[in-house]
Amino acid sequence: MMITFDSQRTLDQSAMMSSREIATLTGITHGEVKRIINGLETAQRFTQPVTVSLYEREGETYQEFFLNKRDSLLAVARLSPGFTAAALDRWQEREKRDNLPDFTNPATAARAWAEQYEQRQIAEQRLALSAPKAEFFDRYVQVEDSLGFRQLCKMLRAKEPEFRQFLLERNIMYRVSGVLTPHHHHLQAGYFTLRSGVGENQHTFSQARFTAKGVKWVASLWAGYLATQSRSAAA
Repeated sequence: MMITFDSQRTLDQSAMMSSREIATLTGITHGEVKRIINGLETAQRFTQPVTVSLYEREGETYQEFFLNKRDSLLAVARLSPGFTAAALDRWQEREKRDNLPDFTNPATAARAWAEQYEQRQIAEQRLALSAPKAEFFDRYVQVEDSLGFRQLCKMLRAKEPEFRQFLLERNIMYRVSGVLTPHHHHLQAGYFTLRSGVGENQHTFSQARFTAKGVKWVASLWAGYLATQSRSAAA
């Protein structure tokens, strides 16, 4: 179910994220973002109905959707998991603006500075934990040409079956007649390129290759996956 508002002025936008903002954040077209949101709404994956609002551009009227924090993060994760952290950062910046303490009150100011110090300590601890991941990622950012699946596996020193399953489970790619194919929104985001050719039997074929941008993106996701596996094994 969707709720329609005639004007954005009736919305508390500080508590919601628009589909246009998600499109800008992820680099995916607004139409594709709305399609994914519609799918999640139909599958009843959201915690509350999607809010629909109208806006004008160049004399034409268009629809955009508004989602709460949890639902917007779910939509971003479905569209492009690599941007989930960026979406969370966007929410935290917004919440920080909406909850600025009254620094004219000495007690309030003292509590705010204490909380900031504590948050800084937590951030430094997280940074220390993520250092191995960052080191792993930095080894693979110097890519100038596109890479095929096997080339990328060799670069990441990943076993092909495990890496293939990783791509499938995270909806990065899917199978078409047994061939790994990137989802359309990942193509639009510039993570993949398709190369066509003619085989020895004169049959045309299309091969998906990771662009330099795609290599950096998927290497970061893979590093996070390996870090999670390592922590699970140590537990």
